[in-house]
Amino acid sequence: MLHFERWKIVLIALVTLAGVIFTAPNFVAKETLAKFPAFWPSQQINLGLDLRGGSYLLLQVETENLNKERLQAQLNDVRKALRDEKVLYTGLAMKSDGITVRITKDEDVEKSVEAIEGLGNVIAANLLTGGLGERDIAVVAEGNLITVTNTEAAVLARAQSAIQQSMEIVRRRIDEMGTTEPVIQQQGLDRILVQVPGLDDPQRLIELLGKTAKMNFRLVDTSTTAQQALQSRVIPASSEVLYMTESPDTPILVKRRVMVGGDSLTDAQPGFDSRTGEPVVNFTFNSSGGRLFGEVTRDNVGKPFAIVLDDMVISAPRINEPIVGGSGQISGSFSVQQANDLAILLRAGALPAPLKILEQRTVGASLGADSIRSGVIASIIGSVAVVIFMMASYGLFGVFANIALIVNVVLIMGALSLLQATLTLPGIAGIILTIGTAVDANVLIYERIREELRSGKTVIAAIDAGYNRALAPIIDANVTHFISAAVLFELGSGPVRGFAVTLAIGVVTSVFTAVTVNRLIVSTWVRRTRPKSIVL
Repeated sequence: MLHFERWKIVLIALVTLAGVIFTAPNFVAKETLAKFPAFWPSQQINLGLDLRGGSYLLLQVETENLNKERLQAQLNDVRKALRDEKVLYTGLAMKSDGITVRITKDEDVEKSVEAIEGLGNVIAANLLTGGLGERDIAVVAEGNLITVTNTEAAVLARAQSAIQQSMEIVRRRIDEMGTTEPVIQQQGLDRILVQVPGLDDPQRLIELLGKTAKMNFRLVDTSTTAQQALQSRVIPASSEVLYMTESPDTPILVKRRVMVGGDSLTDAQPGFDSRTGEPVVNFTFNSSGGRLFGEVTRDNVGKPFAIVLDDMVISAPRINEPIVGGSGQISGSFSVQQANDLAILLRAGALPAPLKILEQRTVGASLGADSIRSGVIASIIGSVAVVIFMMASYGLFGVFANIALIVNVVLIMGALSLLQATLTLPGIAGIILTIGTAVDANVLIYERIREELRSGKTVIAAIDAGYNRALAPIIDANVTHFISAAVLFELGSGPVRGFAVTLAIGVVTSVFTAVTVNRLIVSTWVRRTRPKSIVL
């Protein structure tokens, strides 16, 4: 089995060469890489927050607002259901834990309960609900008083859905900033961990993530002014007083009814007004939103139209003519960055609930540089110790193992660059561990060769038997290592995943270098020297 077919030699050489090619960009400045041909690999290993520096945020999803919004929607549904059944009622109101309504006629109570129960849905079975589908509302009648509440399973399922949706929107917003490899993970029941390596403007990140970005278009109430309504303390029931974003002290009376919702937006891009040259945001609606926007502007020509973002009025331009075609423009004395950030928020979508910043940390680049330096020094010390041990224990064969070890490290770095994996300080620990354990396979092989030599076999027969009989234990040991790495990656978070990634890659490259590269080196040496004896 010491004979290698030509195609195997070529394949091993190509894999090793590929590792060198993909590793090389990590030792070249980015300015120099930019001058390389487009076809030449230029990916460098992404450094994690602990190595590169950056921003760390711990966010909390305020799910209380979800329950309020849900109760408001249910209030309208109950009202409509009772009207459809032609039931007389009084005192329909929303309380902190549910909705109450008093039915006027006793004979209508049972019919009303059935109608309201029909508004509920069955929650999909999952681990959070104990694996059993439950209804999302509970309807209880005490005499003529009906109480509607959300079940605990419904509240929990809605909160989990909001967290998952929030994580996706946070990821979109961060990706739009042009950062690489952010870490976004759920912690506990209602918290989100955000790590953005290399971000040099953490305040901008906070501003982007701190905005719910719920935008809508509403008509301005021109029946009276906001100042008059505030002074007289008589605000029309169908309107509310909001304030301008650019001038927080300036009130404006806006109708509560949303004419067009921000969920109809399909795109938003920063730009410049062709007439004034000021930064603006150009937006595009989907087909239904564009049609509705055209109808609203056609029916309200000459009236001011408020653009509301998170209960603040960005601007309230007058509708001079119908706006058809499904696109428009938002202006509001923006700076270039403000227009770009608003476009990011609108493209990423609105958060289902506000995010509260619980913890904020900034890791400096100098601290990351110190971590890299310490990791490199540890790697060098570990590698030198392994090299010396192998040479002292196995002589020339130890040199062969060390050559394979160097190829192993090159392949690990090449794989990290190719996969664009994020290297963290625990990841460096995984590489150091791989360096230490990579020679285990060679130790198994060499000890097996020693046993075969003691039994009286020739050099070639002993080497051939050593590699063949050690292969199964090597595969078994590394499969268990790979399974452990996979479990760590699946169940771990942040630093643990970084360790698991390098460990898993190291397992694969270690088997390749021990079983093929080292064997090819030994095979080549045996064919050329034809040794009568070897010292192990």
